[in-house]
Amino acid sequence: MQAYIVRRLLALIPTLFFASVIVFVTVRMIPGDVIDLMLSQNDIAAAKMGREQLEKALGFDTPMWIQYGKWIGGILLHGDFGTSLWQNTPVGEYLRARLPITFELGLMALVVGLLVAIPIGVYSAMRQDTAGDYVARSFSILMLAVPSFWLGTMVMVFPSIWWGWSPEMKFVPFTENPLQNLSQMIIPAIILGCSLSAITMRLTRTMMLEVLRQDYIRTAWAKGLGEKLVVSRHALRNALIPVVTLIGLQAPLLIGGAVIMEQIFVIPGMGLLLLDAVSQRDYPVITGVFLIVGVAVMCINLVVDLSYGLLDPKVRYR
Repeated sequence: MQAYIVRRLLALIPTLFFASVIVFVTVRMIPGDVIDLMLSQNDIAAAKMGREQLEKALGFDTPMWIQYGKWIGGILLHGDFGTSLWQNTPVGEYLRARLPITFELGLMALVVGLLVAIPIGVYSAMRQDTAGDYVARSFSILMLAVPSFWLGTMVMVFPSIWWGWSPEMKFVPFTENPLQNLSQMIIPAIILGCSLSAITMRLTRTMMLEVLRQDYIRTAWAKGLGEKLVVSRHALRNALIPVVTLIGLQAPLLIGGAVIMEQIFVIPGMGLLLLDAVSQRDYPVITGVFLIVGVAVMCINLVVDLSYGLLDPKVRYR
């Protein structure tokens, strides 16, 4: 397995390289120029310098491939993601402050989604075509049809109108007050987790139905094993392999959903940082956020691949 992990990590290097090039070039193709934006907002320092001097000060007077070389070289050699064009603050400080918040929200949403999807999917398969099965399938279709941003907006608006209650807007870090932090994060995590649970629930039900029709499951029933033992020891582990694959594929959706939830519930995570940076054309912040997100998605998929061996003893890594 160690050799397999090393090969997978080495394979990430060219992937990250091409991803960094695409991100670096794409963000500079966003309509609108940061120089024009600075000059249009009556920035006194920018107005005094003029356009040419401002481009030179920000490093935009050199070809794009030289700009890319300086940027990626700073990351590889010094861990320096650059400096914000507006705040003159190192991008690394923003990432260190915001990444744990987005990670917390994503992890909570993933846990909620799995706690909802897997038990209901297993129950729906074990009680096929019963009233409980129809309710579970209807719930999954409802979660597929209802956008998470709409549900989050409704949670923000209607409780405040009907009962005078709204979620806390002032964010409290987990290190300062864990209980208050969790109370703030649980609502967006539930909304995001339920949205992600819909397709996972349906796939769990489908795979459980397929596994339950296999000969070795019939043999287990014939030996007189109980339902819980048959499901937990024989059926569930084999049914979860495609589900785990789906979880890895949902990682980008989880991160994208976190961007929306952070905007709605005013959570100062990577998503809110990215939206602010895009509106200001703050290129170093945008590229830094996208690069970290890309690394996170690749690492999640690596963990998913390694988990196959835990679920299926027949899987061997070479």
